[in-house]
Amino acid sequence: MSEPAPSEARRSAEIFGHPRGLIYLCAAEGWERFSYFGMQSLLVLYLVHYLLLPEHVDRVFGFEAARRAIESVTGPLSSAALASQIFGIYSGLVYLTPLFGGLLADRWLNRTFTVTIGAIFMALGHFLMAFEASFLPAITLLLIGVGCFKGNIASQVGGLYDRGDLRSATAYQIFQLAISTSVIISPLVCGTLGEKVGWHYGFGAAGVGMLIGLTTYLSGRRWLPSLERRSHGAGPAVGRLTPREWRALLLLVLLLPPLGGVMVGNEQMFNAFIVWGEANFELHLAGFAMPVTWLLSLDALISSICVALAIVFWRAYSRRWQEPDDLVKITIGAGFMTLAPTLLSIASLLQRGGGGRISPAWGGGFEVVNEIGFALVAPLGLSLYSRAAPRAVQSLMIGVFYTIYFLSNLAVGRLGGLLERMDAASFWLLHTGVVGVSTLLVAAAAIWGRHILIPAEADDPLAVRA
Repeated sequence: MSEPAPSEARRSAEIFGHPRGLIYLCAAEGWERFSYFGMQSLLVLYLVHYLLLPEHVDRVFGFEAARRAIESVTGPLSSAALASQIFGIYSGLVYLTPLFGGLLADRWLNRTFTVTIGAIFMALGHFLMAFEASFLPAITLLLIGVGCFKGNIASQVGGLYDRGDLRSATAYQIFQLAISTSVIISPLVCGTLGEKVGWHYGFGAAGVGMLIGLTTYLSGRRWLPSLERRSHGAGPAVGRLTPREWRALLLLVLLLPPLGGVMVGNEQMFNAFIVWGEANFELHLAGFAMPVTWLLSLDALISSICVALAIVFWRAYSRRWQEPDDLVKITIGAGFMTLAPTLLSIASLLQRGGGGRISPAWGGGFEVVNEIGFALVAPLGLSLYSRAAPRAVQSLMIGVFYTIYFLSNLAVGRLGGLLERMDAASFWLLHTGVVGVSTLLVAAAAIWGRHILIPAEADDPLAVRA
């Protein structure tokens, strides 16, 4: 039996104009992101300041083999460069595995069962991070868990709405707002515990958050689309797609590299930005040494505000003018994300001239400009891929969308290793160039590909316009 129509799955009373199930999905995803970003906020610092030190690294099961594999591609690496590479590989694969998680749900299992498996694997992975020897098995479990969880829960957001329901784009912005809100808290809790009490306490807190997320998700099952049953090996009817649907799929795939490039500056925030900021920002305030991971909480707060303002802005805009479609909004957001690393480059030039440490206000400025753009690119990218993809491969295409983070984090890992060899001004200006070129490619897609991804309602009565 195929998944029932969204209208059949949400006959309950709506809350604030949206299906009740959206609340449970946002809460579950928020706790999952609490656990993920809590761990991620500590990862590079944990590697640099603890795990990769000679007295600890020998205890990590299988680490020498992993290091040889990495250096066979990159050449010999210092501890800091190796930490950047590990971060990039892990953070990249985290966003590649949803592709397989979506295929697993679409072809063999169902979204609910796949999400549940993912949450259990993630909780185990976070708890195993509390032990040095199990670092690599923990990372593996986290990769599998995120792959099963993330794309499938995001696709269920779209499943709450009929195909022509204009509320879908706003729902994904609310979904992003829940993520951003949880990320405010996770570095404050996990980051502070890790830096001030002990690394393993921070990772343990992330595991507890994941268990809360699983409980929240399962408690809201009655408000979500019914369980879809799959017979073994029964895959989506890809062969029955129309020519226009095939063109849409091709364009969505071609958009992945430029969208990944747009995200490079944003993803570098958890890698080189933290390491560079720890060494260059003035973090002593009134005699208190602020944990550098608090900058990530500040970023998440800014992100939440920007997403909320974006929702309000476009709602007000649409009352007077025709609201632009998702591709145009994504392009506008990418333009802002191009400007953000330029601020860090300027701050580095001023530091070179005046000496001393940099005011954290420069970091805050980078985060504000970046998050204005991110508030448009991330949720509306999800909305675009959810609505432009045929229903038969919707979960799979949500997984495909997340590969933009796979591509960007692989780039982040390689670029982060250059921080040791480049002056900071040039390093951040390089990021401006990467994001800027990618933005131009996205703009080209918005101009020439719009009629494929967002067809006119006259041509397709089910088409959704932003």
